[in-house]
Amino acid sequence: MDNEKLPEDSAILLSYINTKLRDEYADGGLDALCRDMDIDRAALVKKLSDAGFEYDPAGNRFW
Repeated sequence: MDNEKLPEDSAILLSYINTKLRDEYADGGLDALCRDMDIDRAALVKKLSDAGFEYDPAGNRFW
């Protein structure tokens, strides 16, 4: 995960990623976001999971 592109704070990261998913990746979902932003999907999911959030593919969001 490229730390220069993403917020370090988990709550801010959650908000940032969910906003991107809602506004720019409604069709492509998390895979498209990670590909376009050159983010390690597993690292992102782990970081948010460690903070108590999980990805909901049906809702295309972390909660």
